[in-house]
Amino acid sequence: MSIRILGIGASAGGLAPLEQFLSAIPSHSNMAYVVVQHLDPTHKAMLPELLQRVTPMSVKEATQGMSIDPDCVYVIPPNTEISVVDGQLNLAKPVEPRGMRLPINVLFSSLASAHGDQAIGVVLSGMGSDGTLGLQAIKAVGGLTAVQQPDTAQFDAMPQSAISANCADIIAPPGDLPERILACITGKTEPAEPVPAETESEPERESTPLQRILRLLQQRTRHDFSLYKPSTLHRRIERRMAIHEIATLTLYADFLQHNAQEIDLLFKEVLIGVTSFFRDAPVWQYLADTVLPKLLTGSDRDPHLRAWVVGCSTGEEAYTLAMLFTEVLEKLPKPHEFTVQIFASDLSPDAIATARRGHYPSAISNSVSPERLARFFNAQDDGYRIKQEIRDLVLFAQQDVVLDPPFTRLDLISCRNLLIYFDQSLQRKLMPLFHYSLRGEGVLLLGSSETVGRYNQLFAPIQSKLRLYRRQDNALSDDLRLPVKSFPPLSWITKEPPLSVSNASHPPHDNLQSAADQVLLQVYAPAAVVVNEDGDIVYISGRTGKYLEPAAGKANWNFHAMVREGLRTPIGIALRQVAEQSEPLHLQGLQVQLPGGATQSVDITVQALREPSALRGMKMIVFRDIAAAHASVADADKPKTAAQHTHAAELQQYQDEIQMLREENRASREELQSANEELQSTNEELQSTNEELTTSKEEMQSMNEELQTINAEMQTKLDDLALAQSDMKNLLNSIEIAILFLDQNLNLRRFTDRACKIISIREGDIGRPLGDLTSTLEYPQLNEDAQTTLDTLVFCEKQITTTDGRWFTVRIMPYHRLDNVIDGVVITLLDITATKKLEQGLRKDLPS
Repeated sequence: MSIRILGIGASAGGLAPLEQFLSAIPSHSNMAYVVVQHLDPTHKAMLPELLQRVTPMSVKEATQGMSIDPDCVYVIPPNTEISVVDGQLNLAKPVEPRGMRLPINVLFSSLASAHGDQAIGVVLSGMGSDGTLGLQAIKAVGGLTAVQQPDTAQFDAMPQSAISANCADIIAPPGDLPERILACITGKTEPAEPVPAETESEPERESTPLQRILRLLQQRTRHDFSLYKPSTLHRRIERRMAIHEIATLTLYADFLQHNAQEIDLLFKEVLIGVTSFFRDAPVWQYLADTVLPKLLTGSDRDPHLRAWVVGCSTGEEAYTLAMLFTEVLEKLPKPHEFTVQIFASDLSPDAIATARRGHYPSAISNSVSPERLARFFNAQDDGYRIKQEIRDLVLFAQQDVVLDPPFTRLDLISCRNLLIYFDQSLQRKLMPLFHYSLRGEGVLLLGSSETVGRYNQLFAPIQSKLRLYRRQDNALSDDLRLPVKSFPPLSWITKEPPLSVSNASHPPHDNLQSAADQVLLQVYAPAAVVVNEDGDIVYISGRTGKYLEPAAGKANWNFHAMVREGLRTPIGIALRQVAEQSEPLHLQGLQVQLPGGATQSVDITVQALREPSALRGMKMIVFRDIAAAHASVADADKPKTAAQHTHAAELQQYQDEIQMLREENRASREELQSANEELQSTNEELQSTNEELTTSKEEMQSMNEELQTINAEMQTKLDDLALAQSDMKNLLNSIEIAILFLDQNLNLRRFTDRACKIISIREGDIGRPLGDLTSTLEYPQLNEDAQTTLDTLVFCEKQITTTDGRWFTVRIMPYHRLDNVIDGVVITLLDITATKKLEQGLRKDLPS
């Protein structure tokens, strides 16, 4: 089994959290750690030496091709980018200029590619947003992501960027992160509790805490997460448990039982929304260069192309596909008949709402080229908004791909990095569903860690490495079996109560009369629909296909959405009018466009229903076709009613108002066009200036981060030097030897406390010449001997008395620096008074 590798990214202010993180790691974690910090490319880093002091693990500076061992820390060298390839460290010179480099993203992306759901990424203190895209890549393949808690970071921009992108599984202070990470990867769960025999029949007692949680989620949201991978579910649930400081799954299940709001929050937590524009650039490049042109130029190709982005999250991938389609269509010879419709679906209502807004932060400039930003986006103060022409190509819908009916007659399905969160049984159910939804020669695009598995009879590879597949038509029947639970069960569909038209006072009709009445209603009665106050169809009688057509997209039974052009406006006006009157309203001679291109004249009656009570508040719309030969005669013979005159007058009024609004709109457009042209020319100049300023800003920010890193290292060294100086001072004062340090000009540089008792020295005398100092030594030649030693480098040692009768050995030596340069002299004064007195006493005792 390969070694699990944990990547750590830090920038300005990152030294302290790095030390806290590494010092909290157990000595035998059986993982390897790769550290990336923004370093000055021209300065030798001291990071390995500084980190070695806080951890028993071996800390090494990475080299090209270095093998990765467990319980080791590898530190990036300056002016390089580091990645993990085939279990080894790969170093490369940065491609981007200084100020534009994102080495943390490079490391994290390589871990995601090499280790999949085993990858781990950690972002610590730093400026900018480096690491966010890398964490998204790790999370997209099911790996584990962790971020330093922003309020504990000296610079919180990098952690905050990752949290805002919703790609942080764990958020904690740096010293707590190792324990949290190890708890996740070791998969610590509750021990199974034995079930008493007398309660084994109770479902709540039989189920595990996780099953209880999933059941509560399904009851609240109707979505079943039991077929998601357990590791993914545990990770999301543990994060919610940590927020509420709940220790076990059992307690959390009890907490959910009585807290519906927490179920909603857990539902949002379980939905993993990781996406970006043009993620995995080679895939999109191959689509644009090869796959999409082939779709457009295929024989007998429907000019209306349809695509489905499954699990679209906040819409970046759907808009990416729309941009590529637009670019490919622009390269076709004009005129052409091709149109594009992209359906994008996701479980999360919040993600769908964000996608529909089409507004994204400025950070997308890291993945979208300046040309595409200018072509497909409108710049705003706080980011970019997708242009309306691209927005109109995408239809977003909240949908469960497992439960809801799929979109059909598709040319392309993109389901990237969604299957990795499902277990094998659910993946096997979805492949036949995708095959069913695609047209012949349709294309399936999967994520970098996903494949079609054993369904190679359904899909043939176009580019296996890029996970592109083409639909096969020669599949076996067993492979084509659709999942039973792909569509909602009938029990979930709300049924209208049956309408009773019989009177209790009358006896029921016999079977013959009932059957005859049923045939008359089905064959000869006109087509009609009953709608409620909101316009939703609750009942249909007869064949209404000429007048109603289901709208594209998710099923919608609203009458106004289904009625054909030519009928929508007059019927809409009639529905509003008939609500205030008791008599039915007749519309005669309306023209409706039929699917084949022909037109049909039709009379329509609209009536508000007030009896029986079950139909109160509803309206009935009855359709009657007019034969082509008699339509004009009928129109001439039937006198117009007062209601028709009113209807014609109102229609004329509406048309006049519409015409006036069109003229006002045209004038406004012309004024706006003129202003827009002026603003466009100004914008081009500002854009050029802004690009130069942005480049300068990024370079300055990068240099600032590098200087912050160097400053932190230097500060650590200064602390070490201050400590060494304190040690030296205490050492010199403890040996009770008077010492003077003089510079090359024999000025006082430093002294010990003992020297103050022989020579009159204070702290303010630092820098004064030796000859200006007064002392008790009877040594007038002291200054001359010191100068001689400095000139000749010859030691000088004499025994000198003091005015108070003491004796000292005065030794004068050259002062050698570490680089072996003479930089002054050192004078030591050793008290030998006791020795002299002993010597004098011995001399007196000797015979003369």
